[in-house]
Amino acid sequence: MAWKLESWTRSLALAGAAAALYVIPACSSKSDGDALVSGAMNGLTLQEPGAPAPTAVFTDAAGKAHTLAEFKGRAVVLNIWGTFCAPCVAEMPTLAKLASETAGQPVVVLPVSVDPEGERANAEAFLARSPGLPFYSDPNYGLAFGLKPPVSGLPTTLLIDRSGVVRARVAGGADWSAPAALRVVRALERAG
Repeated sequence: MAWKLESWTRSLALAGAAAALYVIPACSSKSDGDALVSGAMNGLTLQEPGAPAPTAVFTDAAGKAHTLAEFKGRAVVLNIWGTFCAPCVAEMPTLAKLASETAGQPVVVLPVSVDPEGERANAEAFLARSPGLPFYSDPNYGLAFGLKPPVSGLPTTLLIDRSGVVRARVAGGADWSAPAALRVVRALERAG
């Protein structure tokens, strides 16, 4: 019985963390002058100074463990999302288009679901409807809380340069299929 209570308590804590990430508005150090572009990318802010990408472990669809260090040498568009988050769901097809546009280039579009383990199959099925995007999972929010500053809302997308430094952040949904997004990613390819 004690293990059931402990499991229930942990599930409740994770659900609370998920709710906090979804509901609390982004509280990055963005000022009006920091926004890089408007329109599709108006939530984009520089992360100055850039911080190293978190070292948290996340898993792929087969359950294999990964870290962001594996992607050094390529620009990474790290999207932290969940199926319980309407803006996350809305932006996923635009991330798939970005992945298609950058295929064969040193860019990785990396969506990482924070859905609880019990919802993993639903998250995988949802992502399968956006061809070209791999499934990764981090139900314990290791990446989200390992960032400096930690993620404060979903979706959050981090732009990580080839050397593994977080250069920019987009708090909230964005249109990753827009020309402005592609320009930002092209600049990221050259950074680091």
